[in-house]
Amino acid sequence: MAGGQGTRLHPLTRDRAKPAVPFGGKYRIIDFVLSNLINSRIYAIYVLVQWRSQSLIEHLKDGWQFGGVLPDHFVTPVPAQMRMGETWYQGTADAIFQNLNLIEDSQPDLVAVFGADHVYRMDIGQMIDFHVERKSAITVAAIPVPVEECQQFGIVEVDSGLRVTGFDEKPERTREMPGAPGMCLASMGNYLFDPGVLRTAVIEDSQSDRSNHDFGRDLIPDLINRVPVYAYNFMTNRIRGDSEDNLSYWRDVGTLDAYFESNMDLRDARPRLNLYNPHWPLRTAYYDQPAAKFVFNENGRRGMALHSVVSEGCIVSGGRVQNSVLGRSVFVHSYSQVEDSVIMDYAEIGRHARIRRAIIDKNVYVPEGEEIGYDLDRDRERFYVTDSGIVVIPKGPKRERTML
Repeated sequence: MAGGQGTRLHPLTRDRAKPAVPFGGKYRIIDFVLSNLINSRIYAIYVLVQWRSQSLIEHLKDGWQFGGVLPDHFVTPVPAQMRMGETWYQGTADAIFQNLNLIEDSQPDLVAVFGADHVYRMDIGQMIDFHVERKSAITVAAIPVPVEECQQFGIVEVDSGLRVTGFDEKPERTREMPGAPGMCLASMGNYLFDPGVLRTAVIEDSQSDRSNHDFGRDLIPDLINRVPVYAYNFMTNRIRGDSEDNLSYWRDVGTLDAYFESNMDLRDARPRLNLYNPHWPLRTAYYDQPAAKFVFNENGRRGMALHSVVSEGCIVSGGRVQNSVLGRSVFVHSYSQVEDSVIMDYAEIGRHARIRRAIIDKNVYVPEGEEIGYDLDRDRERFYVTDSGIVVIPKGPKRERTML
């Protein structure tokens, strides 16, 4: 499911869908769910796209094509085709309803409906095992969160056997989950369905004028008392090769602050989100940039990066990068400073520039001597600044790169 507008991530979603937003230097947000599926040996994947999908479709073409040797191995983007009427997708359930032909043509044993806009690693095979063992018709992936945060999530109420007894979208209050005082279960927006149950449910839902045509708001709550629905506790999921520091990381990066903080989680020596586990690779498109390099070693002019993620093609030329994430082919000129920031592909930081707590999108040129993140009142006049003080500069036009 990759069709959302991602309005809370604006201006990063001004020109692209939320799943296509760059993340962690060289990746896109959608790479997480696709890598989880592929690493879990699920190879027949349709990506339902809608809003501002060109960048996303190009990324799928560049990085997620299997070559067509095996007919059941594919990652195929599916634009909204209005097969059931002259409307875009009206909700998650409606998106499946409008593409029922894909399920009917494939005749699968199981349908996994997963969102493409969260950052996490998950062995989906373990969730499938749980689904089969419980003889479930629908299984909802869920993660424990403090009860006081229930207003931020779709909340799944369960009995002691994890059978779902209630599903409320962002309730004012909720009951604690059995055996976990102070905690409740939040839906991750990932579901496993019996194909027959799914088909019947979305057809029925499409005929209701009162429905929002959404899995969490309408379809699943309506089915709880009709078919067995279970919650899979994501905290029990384990990835081979992970240490105790890397267990069960999941984050909805739907806001600029959450997106920024999740990128910052990559910097540590023992990162909460570990992208270096060879048993669970995070795949993406390959581009032929050279290795990153750091040049000049003089007092006051030393190319260096500390506690940072630096992607291929970057040149740190006599500048200092600290506590930051640099995308591909970022150019940091001499005497400049980049701290606590996310800098995306092909951005260029001019000489003597100073940047702090910023998200700078692709192709942005920061002029010589510019300061960003030091005078927020001035920054608000030119850019977008979050309530927590993160400065966000939207994508710039392509331009010729300055050479050394």
